[in-house]
Amino acid sequence: MTSFCPIIWPEDPTPASERNCEECGLYKQGTRMVFGEGNPNAPIMVILDNPGAREDREGNAYVCGTRQTLQQAVHEVGLDKELIYVTYILKRRPIRKYDKERTREICMHRHLDEQLKRQKPKILLCMGNVAVQSFFENAEVDVKGLRGSWHDVKGYQTTVAYHPLAVRRRPNLYGLLVEDLTLVKAAIQ
Repeated sequence: MTSFCPIIWPEDPTPASERNCEECGLYKQGTRMVFGEGNPNAPIMVILDNPGAREDREGNAYVCGTRQTLQQAVHEVGLDKELIYVTYILKRRPIRKYDKERTREICMHRHLDEQLKRQKPKILLCMGNVAVQSFFENAEVDVKGLRGSWHDVKGYQTTVAYHPLAVRRRPNLYGLLVEDLTLVKAAIQ
């Protein structure tokens, strides 16, 4: 058995045309834009709700719990990290209250739709109810009802899984996360 050690996946630089985007209003919260992490040319695009902290208050890089849990499951199913790119509905981490519906709508259509057109992933994996409901554009759907199968969403082969942070908080969900990543691995091979 090989040992697992989480690492910080390389950050995909925010396009120059988007760095100063103020359309959604999250720039007022003072968090920086994170467009994505991992291999931008990967066939698998993972969509999460928003970026987490990549640095502590002193600016030192670290791997947060969400990334640790995702990376551990990826490692366990034997997926090569080079096959994965992680991105977000929101490109900035909200730290205060904000207009969730309006902000997600703006970010989905301004940033994520453009990323999808540019990167052309083969498979999408939406993780967590926020990402699922936003991407599927349906507030009534959830991970529990959709996981374990494939869906055609906006022309993309899409599946869903529990958010790594939910899995971290509820370890009984870890086996389901592994199942869902195994489904992704089988589809990409």
